[in-house]
Order: sequence, then C-alpha cells, then structure tokens
Amino acid sequence: MLEWMAWTWPTAAFFIVIAVLLTTLTVLAIRYPEVPRKGVLRIETTRGDRLFITLLGSAFINLAWLGLELGPQPYALIVCLVYAAAVFRWV
Repeated sequence: MLEWMAWTWPTAAFFIVIAVLLTTLTVLAIRYPEVPRKGVLRIETTRGDRLFITLLGSAFINLAWLGLELGPQPYALIVCLVYAAAVFRWV
C-alpha cells in the first residue's frame, strides 16, 4: 500500500498523527473559540501556535538525542511528551 512513495509505517504513522492533531485542533476551535493568551514567552499564542512550537521543539529534541547518543530513541518520545505538556501548559 505504501510502496508508491517508499514510505515506512512509522513515517505514515507520523503524518497520520499530525493530521489527527490538526483535525482535533480544528474541531476544538469550532466548539470552543480560541482566546490568545500570554505565557512565559510574553507573546500571544493560540492552540495552533503552541502545537507548532511543540512540533518544532520535538524535532530538535530528537535530533539532539540522536546526535548526542543519549540512549534508545523511544526515550526521546517521553521527553517530547513532557515538553509538549509544558508548552501547552505554560507557553
């Protein structure tokens, strides 16, 4: 099924998760209109902004994890989830 683009299942799962996140944020924005808020960065952010900050930071966490050889890569996912919770809570 994924041969046409030489995708692996983890790659497909990554993009499926991103699509689900964007769909969820769209539904939340419709049901509960967004109110920008100021967090520790002192800039107004919405849910979408915080998702972007989370995804960008998670990419850097994973790259650093690989580059510094800090251990098995699944442990980086745990760090990314903690980071995501912090961003959505305080940014």
